[in-house]
Amino acid sequence: MDIFGDIDFSKLMREHIRELIGLLLEKDQFFSILTKIEDVKFEPQLPDHIRSNFRAITPFYIAEYTFESSSIDDDFFYFEAGFGEENIGSYITVPLLSIVQIIVEEKPILINMAVELKKDKSSDSKIKRSTDIFLSNPKNRKIIKKRDS
Repeated sequence: MDIFGDIDFSKLMREHIRELIGLLLEKDQFFSILTKIEDVKFEPQLPDHIRSNFRAITPFYIAEYTFESSSIDDDFFYFEAGFGEENIGSYITVPLLSIVQIIVEEKPILINMAVELKKDKSSDSKIKRSTDIFLSNPKNRKIIKKRDS
């Protein structure tokens, strides 16, 4: 059985992400998310000079006004944020399964292993991509180095 390609696993991961973000919002706990930027919607769209600086996996810090403006439903996480020197405001919509990690106080508290489910049929490739996403955060690389020592 390929658990990473299983639709039930994907549903479970989405529900876990929703419940965890809901708890953080309820407890007034600021947090960060790492997201697959290709799936994130900005309204209004951001200018090219700002969007071109985003990486494939982009962090968003959910604090202060961004935290206060945030909400969640069954499939999406929403918030407002300002970008660039001009502080251009945009309303952001993030599909829950496009959230790769949730981080509190520099510690990952959730790693979404179902993130590549909808695009990749190869189990080995999915695991490699999930690992690459996990290791894209320098703090995670430190965790692995400590464990291997």
